[in-house]
Amino acid sequence: MTRVADSFVHPALFYRGTEEYLAGTVPFIQDGLAAGEPVAVAVPGHKLALLRAELGADADAVHLVDMEDAGRNPGRIIPRVLRAFADAHPNGRVHIIGEPIWPGRTPVEYPACVQHEALINAAFHGRSVTILCPYDAAELDAEVLADAYATHPVVVDGGRQERSGTFDPDGVVAAYNRPLIRPPHADILTFDAERLPVARNFAVDQAKALGLAGERLDDFALAVAELTTNSVVHGGGSGTVAVWAEDGQILCDVRDFGQLNDPLAGRRPPVRDQIGGRGLLMVHYLSDLVRVHTGPEGTAIRFHLTT
Repeated sequence: MTRVADSFVHPALFYRGTEEYLAGTVPFIQDGLAAGEPVAVAVPGHKLALLRAELGADADAVHLVDMEDAGRNPGRIIPRVLRAFADAHPNGRVHIIGEPIWPGRTPVEYPACVQHEALINAAFHGRSVTILCPYDAAELDAEVLADAYATHPVVVDGGRQERSGTFDPDGVVAAYNRPLIRPPHADILTFDAERLPVARNFAVDQAKALGLAGERLDDFALAVAELTTNSVVHGGGSGTVAVWAEDGQILCDVRDFGQLNDPLAGRRPPVRDQIGGRGLLMVHYLSDLVRVHTGPEGTAIRFHLTT
């Protein structure tokens, strides 16, 4: 696979079946190990088992991550998986396999997944990192594969490498910046600085009544506190909050009149001694999914927690 020294390389790997999957991933891992370069693999659990069996003793030299767990929320993959590994190995090239999109990802999750794939390019621009992203071309929809061409400058398909003619990661981020519709039955509370405690208590009480409890309720309370505070401090001084249940999850939606101008907001690991700027990152770490819509009219941030 072609690579340029001291530059970011981000190919998509289209595979059909186990044989093609192993043929596209195992040599990538072995090449990195042979070069003495750090290698991480973050893929769904059953794929980890395949790779571990195929690699044998070499698997002990690879950092293995179950993406179904670590990457359940696509918004935490860059800071908690990819950057965490790359930043721990700042000298020389780093090899990573990351598979954030697999059959079974829901339509609600997919926009966050494809935006994640697009944002990888900005997050690693100019760095000596190669991130190979496998796509199950036999099972994923044609739209998903078309988006892979837009989020990756190079696509490997059937052993052949080609440059994408539709590579446009910024366009993908914008295209999936879609309005988030609140259900008509959701109760909505308006808040400002004086009513922050009221808003937080309202949201937590709603979540508790809908069945959230224990550590999950604690996570919810922390996330809603971060978002409502951000609305007051950065979003025009006021906002609205709504909570409801949907498909076995509790959803909390916070809106204000600010605009997020940094697409990587909440996706960068904190810098040592950093003051502030960790709120949205924390929400990503706590949640099973985070969706964002932002524009001149304001910003909506919605997080999901499984009960």
